[in-house]
Amino acid sequence: MTTIRRSLAYSLADSYLAIPLQLVGTMILSRLLTPEETGVFAVAAVFASFASTFRDFGVAEYLIQEKDLTTEKIRAALSVNIAISWAMGLVLFFSAPFVADFYRSGGVGEVMRVQAVNFFLIPFGAVTMANFRRQLDFRPIFVASLLANLTTFVVATACALQGLAYMSLAWSSLAGVVVTVGTSLWFRPAGFPNWPGIRGVRRVIQFGKFASGIYMCGQLGRGAPEMIIGRAQDLVAVALFSRASGLVEIFHRAVLRAVLPVCLPYFAKSSREQGSVVDGYLLSVSCLTAIGWPFLAFVGVVAYSAVRIVYGPQWTASVPLAQILCAAGAIELIHYLGKEALIAVGDVKRSNTLQIGIQGARIAGLLAVIPYGLSGAAWGLLGAAVFGATYSQWSLARAIGLRLEDVLKSCLPGFFIAAMSTTPVAIWVAAEGITESNFLHYALGGGVVTVSIWLWGLRFFQHPLWKEAAGLAEGLISRYRARQ
Repeated sequence: MTTIRRSLAYSLADSYLAIPLQLVGTMILSRLLTPEETGVFAVAAVFASFASTFRDFGVAEYLIQEKDLTTEKIRAALSVNIAISWAMGLVLFFSAPFVADFYRSGGVGEVMRVQAVNFFLIPFGAVTMANFRRQLDFRPIFVASLLANLTTFVVATACALQGLAYMSLAWSSLAGVVVTVGTSLWFRPAGFPNWPGIRGVRRVIQFGKFASGIYMCGQLGRGAPEMIIGRAQDLVAVALFSRASGLVEIFHRAVLRAVLPVCLPYFAKSSREQGSVVDGYLLSVSCLTAIGWPFLAFVGVVAYSAVRIVYGPQWTASVPLAQILCAAGAIELIHYLGKEALIAVGDVKRSNTLQIGIQGARIAGLLAVIPYGLSGAAWGLLGAAVFGATYSQWSLARAIGLRLEDVLKSCLPGFFIAAMSTTPVAIWVAAEGITESNFLHYALGGGVVTVSIWLWGLRFFQHPLWKEAAGLAEGLISRYRARQ
């Protein structure tokens, strides 16, 4: 557990240092770029993200879960990663004109061509980073991410101030990739393979064809709103929806992006050593809901304040969308780590099938209600989230023996803590209403009230998060006293 705590500490530090930069960057760019310019990049980013998911081809997951990892297998993984990444870079570059014509925006094509360059660089750092994750050594990952986030922030802001519009985000993305790859090479362990190899490639491909499907389906489902809305309506609608989902993304950046890289190696290690991932999975569900549900409930209640502070007055039309998406995000959180649990026990095929079902439901929900506008799209995603939670529970019950009553028991403290911490603010909003003159009061005052009650709730229920925090505090106090 010491290794897990240290890994989480680095990963959480990475996220918490990145959040201020990302928030400040978002606040600045939301005021420098128009909704249409933001929409141009959002659409191009969906295609780049989808290609990036295929580029990974499950190579990192293969290296993490492989029981007997050898130099030969690492070389084979590097070969597969280079071949697919370069192929996807070429596809992204040469498909840019067709995508631009489809969305009736030349800017989409310009952004895609710059993003294609990333794919020729990433393989030289990706395999090394996957090995760090397998070893639960998150220090190099922390350093690389911190430097990349600083570079991205500086480049994006400088380019936007120079009037480069949506290309500011494209160039900053490329700069961040260059820094990440360079840092991974700096930390490369002595004796780690530098060159690709052929032997063992078939085994990597056999694993990757299912694992890549998992993440491709996931990315397709996440990118579906921008792709469908961009074609059915316009790029301004894409930008509004993107800003609404951006509030939910704050939680992903703060918690899930820190926890997710640690969970797969943790589950895989539990599977290798204990033969089961159920206990670790239930603990993860309990912790995520105890953090995520209060946060999403609070953001949903004070959505106007959140949008007004983060994005500015020109984005307030996204407030009702954000409230619906917060509810969808809360439901998805219950089994957010389902695919990692299935990969950890080697059931990659079932994990792939699960993702196809979940993301297929998202796309179907969007297509069914997109005629009703942006609100309809948000409600469609909420319905898809309910289906996804149900299907995930059914799949995990069959694969790892996860019982519904145990999941509900793990979620119960998070539900009560969320209800207690956000009810006072909800009553305040219902009684007075949030307006342009008082939105800061709700954000600051409501935030203090919610966090105070949240901490009390963790202590009252003796939640594992509280026990971990108390243990950490006691350790720090003991060290301080020992030095006196």
